[in-house]
Amino acid sequence: MSKPTIRPRRLRTSEAIRAMVRETVLAPADFVYPLFIVPGEKVKEALPALPGNYHLSSDIAAAEARAVHELGIPAVLVFGLPEYKDEHGSSAWAPNSPVQQAIARIKDACPGLAVISDVCLCQYTSHGHCGHVKNGRIDNDTSLEYLARTALSHAAAGADMVAPSDMMDGRVAAIRRLLDADGYQDVSIMSYAAKYASAYYGPFRDAARSAPRFGDRRSYQMDPANSREALKEVALDIEEGADIVMVKPALAYLDVIRQVKDSFRQPVAAYNVSGEYAMIKAAAAGGWVDERHIVLETLTGIKRAGADIIITYHALDAARWVNL
Repeated sequence: MSKPTIRPRRLRTSEAIRAMVRETVLAPADFVYPLFIVPGEKVKEALPALPGNYHLSSDIAAAEARAVHELGIPAVLVFGLPEYKDEHGSSAWAPNSPVQQAIARIKDACPGLAVISDVCLCQYTSHGHCGHVKNGRIDNDTSLEYLARTALSHAAAGADMVAPSDMMDGRVAAIRRLLDADGYQDVSIMSYAAKYASAYYGPFRDAARSAPRFGDRRSYQMDPANSREALKEVALDIEEGADIVMVKPALAYLDVIRQVKDSFRQPVAAYNVSGEYAMIKAAAAGGWVDERHIVLETLTGIKRAGADIIITYHALDAARWVNL
């Protein structure tokens, strides 16, 4: 029996050698940590559907942001729960709303941390949809004005980057025009360019209290069966001025992340969403998986697929683990 002369296992014989030839390496700088901001002061309430995450008032969020920065994580992504909701979502652009307050306080407490603000209307509207409702339908073009005003209010509060997640056609261009017209040319845009109508969003909708009151979001979020359409959406957002493009969710769309990475030069973000996070946490709580190893394997897979930036609720733990 002849023995093999080519032995790939030679490069797997020790951790030192494996580290030397490792193709994909995670670092804290790969991660963005989401924060959920609520009205009030000294509020830190656990989110049952997202264990280890919290509703935070803006003062507590500023303290949390310092801890995030100390771990080497470069940015937070800020979501807000308003004091009131109405048909138009007007609290989304009110200058004293929780997100705007949190942006200002985080930047004051931790100037070196990048603050990205989610730009959408679903948390702020009484109907729970991501745009303006007219005659029972989501009216695309009216929504653009509201979204652009929201982005402008975030920039005025000090956001480094705005992240429109609504999936209205033309919203990147509308936001870019208004930001530039008001002197915020340096505020960048991370577009949720390929955001799918996914079943993985359940825990987030519970945390953000953003479930639609009627229908669903399939008329504006993407059909999970489509990947060529994702490339069209990404191309349009880049043409309109997106600086970073995002694929959401991540795990069921690794092929889309790779296609986007191979097709465009813009940095690619991937959102490791709430359902993906919650499934791992539940399995780990049941003793069925090793949480540290499965989280790092999952995040490595997302990066290996082509993501330059990974938005993940695992960010704090992952930042600690990659340095062990």
